[in-house]
Amino acid sequence: MDLFEYAKSKTLDQESPLASRLRPRTLDEVVGQQHIVGKDKLLYRAIKADKLTSVIFYGPPGTGKTTLAKVIANTTSAEFKQINATVAGKKDMEEVVKAAKDLQGMYGKKTILFIDEIHRLNKGQQDYLLPFVEDGTLILIGATTENPYFEVNGALISRSSIFELKPLEKEDIKKLLVRAVEDTEKGMGSFHAQIDPDALEFLADVSGGDARNALNAVELGIMTTERAPDGKIHITLPVAQECIQKRAVRYDKSGDNHYDTVSAFIKSMRGSDPDAAVYYLARMLYAGESVTFIARRIMICASEDVGMADPQAIQVAVSASLAVERVGMPEAQIILSEAAMYVACAPKSNACVAAIGEAMSEVERSGNLPIPPHLQDAHYKSAAKLGHGSGYLYAHDYPNNYVKQQYLPYELNGKEFYHPSGNGYEVKIKEHMSRLKREAAEPDKKTGQADPR
Repeated sequence: MDLFEYAKSKTLDQESPLASRLRPRTLDEVVGQQHIVGKDKLLYRAIKADKLTSVIFYGPPGTGKTTLAKVIANTTSAEFKQINATVAGKKDMEEVVKAAKDLQGMYGKKTILFIDEIHRLNKGQQDYLLPFVEDGTLILIGATTENPYFEVNGALISRSSIFELKPLEKEDIKKLLVRAVEDTEKGMGSFHAQIDPDALEFLADVSGGDARNALNAVELGIMTTERAPDGKIHITLPVAQECIQKRAVRYDKSGDNHYDTVSAFIKSMRGSDPDAAVYYLARMLYAGESVTFIARRIMICASEDVGMADPQAIQVAVSASLAVERVGMPEAQIILSEAAMYVACAPKSNACVAAIGEAMSEVERSGNLPIPPHLQDAHYKSAAKLGHGSGYLYAHDYPNNYVKQQYLPYELNGKEFYHPSGNGYEVKIKEHMSRLKREAAEPDKKTGQADPR
């Protein structure tokens, strides 16, 4: 490295974004993702032992995919090369492969190739890498925000271990933000800044598990906020809101109000009040709540509180969930409004909740009771010798496609779990089921006998 290269590297170290400067250098400095880098986990052991095989990290932005790759780079004795799939071509990969072959042949040293945004490589580029990953010339580390099973060559997938990174927990984000403000070596400690508790809570909450997003907001806040009379830079809640371009209607340290708003939203839909539902929806959107989080709440309510009274409600909720992911804000708020008001206005029934609750209690009480022999699988050889399927009555052979027979275990004969309400579509369900049972019990006009059993 010449003098100019050294000067350039020092400048980059000092002026690179905060999120980049704070990247951990060792595994012990990594925050979050303990499900894959905890001390008892495979990836932790493999990195520590320098026995890493090809891996692919996938997960949302800001969860630490590149960070883990950098940690590996600082830990491994292998040569570490990095390319970005958005700008790299086949020529770049050919150069890496040639250097890796030379290094392996002359010194027996392995080469790790880190490819960021690996899903952006075309099929030809991925196919080119395959034989070199297969014969050990390269140890591949891929990073992607997309599901690799859909976006990455199946052959590469089969030769790699897949690790899914989750959005960072709220406490992890808070830990990183405090480190960013106080660290004098890699953070903003030299600026003598101070972040208020409600601002810290807010940024950790609305960042959605994206550490980079939260750190960028803190850096922007410190760099653009004037010093107070006490000589410190104060990152207050209004400053945090402005820097991350999201608003907090009200956030407290415990987060109670956040969950109170969600609770009020759900209870308003359950209580058939579309006006209150859309009001609390607006409060959550105004505060920067995740649209996917809101969509999940609507889906739950559609099933839990509407259920079979309007089976279409869950379809509306699921469609809304898919639509908001594809459309994004600000138009997603219209989709959520439609879904929330549909669920609020729909007839209500919690019969499905009661049914599965009663059924689970019965299973817990009575265990695995024997299944009636006529319902048991009869598709395999010699099943008939065991009596499996013997005496089964095929419903479509009978009027109304219904025949009375024992479906529950004999020990539970006559037991009912589903009790349709008198609301919405369940009125028709109740009438339909009653008619089936009534007509099945009536004597046949030709034979003078009721249906079998």
